[in-house]
Amino acid sequence: MSIKALFNKYKMLSLLIATLIIWIFFHLLTEGHYLQPRNIANLFRQMAITGVLASGMMFVIINGEIDLSVGSLLGLLGGVGAILNVWLQLSLAPTIAIVIVLGILIGAFNGYWIAYRRIPSFIVTLSGYLAFRGIVLGLTKGQTIAPIDDSFSYLGNGYIPSIGGYIIATILIIAYIFSIYAERSNRIKYKLPVAPFRNDALKAIGTTIIVFGLIAIFNLQSGMPFPVLILLILLVGLTFIANKTILGRRIYSIGGNKEATKMSGINVDRFKLYVFMIMGAMAAIAGLLTTARLGSGDPSAGNMGELDAIASCFIGGASMRGGVGTISGALMGALIMASLDNGMSMMGIDTFWQMIVKGSVLLIAVWIDVLSSNKKEA
Repeated sequence: MSIKALFNKYKMLSLLIATLIIWIFFHLLTEGHYLQPRNIANLFRQMAITGVLASGMMFVIINGEIDLSVGSLLGLLGGVGAILNVWLQLSLAPTIAIVIVLGILIGAFNGYWIAYRRIPSFIVTLSGYLAFRGIVLGLTKGQTIAPIDDSFSYLGNGYIPSIGGYIIATILIIAYIFSIYAERSNRIKYKLPVAPFRNDALKAIGTTIIVFGLIAIFNLQSGMPFPVLILLILLVGLTFIANKTILGRRIYSIGGNKEATKMSGINVDRFKLYVFMIMGAMAAIAGLLTTARLGSGDPSAGNMGELDAIASCFIGGASMRGGVGTISGALMGALIMASLDNGMSMMGIDTFWQMIVKGSVLLIAVWIDVLSSNKKEA
């Protein structure tokens, strides 16, 4: 079996192996500092923001669209969160609510022009890329807004105590095993092909080892970073939407074959609107986490964030043609991107080289997708 075929069949395993190779490589080059618990915690805290953006972007790409505005939108919504908290003295709860609602509304604005006015998503979101950055510079007058209050800062810098981390891990593993059991039961019920039991058992065992291993590493530092908890909640929620709801099935079907979906009587425009509303909500959450992590509203926050989000999706298995991709794949892609960023920063590699490497990784990921599609068409 060729490397391409292996990657397609065991995509998540391939991504895990790639991540492990990157970690070992940087661990050796940083004289054993890369895999220290402190850096692992920082790595996952950094990855969480990219992961939130990539989760929303995956829905957009599955739907056959693209969003180039998410980095600027992250900066705008993070800046609005800082303005509400610092200048207007709003507490955390209303700040979060207002920012997320604003994100959904801006996502709906983008979706309206794309779905109902038939303007290509590339153009609409490129306009947003420019406009949203200009708006945040105008609102803040180019100044950093600080300091945010301690409860806001906890979103980006807090930790879950050791016992809390193990409780969360246990809940996740039980839910994962139950989902495997439910999937097997449904396939048996409808007389569909079922994978050998040992395959599912190995996946459950491997996932359990990885999850509890990470919790143990986090607890060697200060516990699970709070942004990781938010990311896990989004992983469960968005995966459920993608796999178990009508919305998720429609998103996949529109990306896979838009015309056939429209001919079946489905309101394609409405579901495209929903996709960009989800993307707006994810940009809002990422903006809040960024402001919380920095401890202030930075007008330049989120710069090039769209590149990391898009690259994470393609690395995680999304297809340029739409209809293919998973939230877990997007998060694995985000972990790889964050691992590269973190490792190169620790080595003191110049920023321009970091951009070259990340651009090359994106090119390779898309090339693999093209090769795979060409093989299927042949």
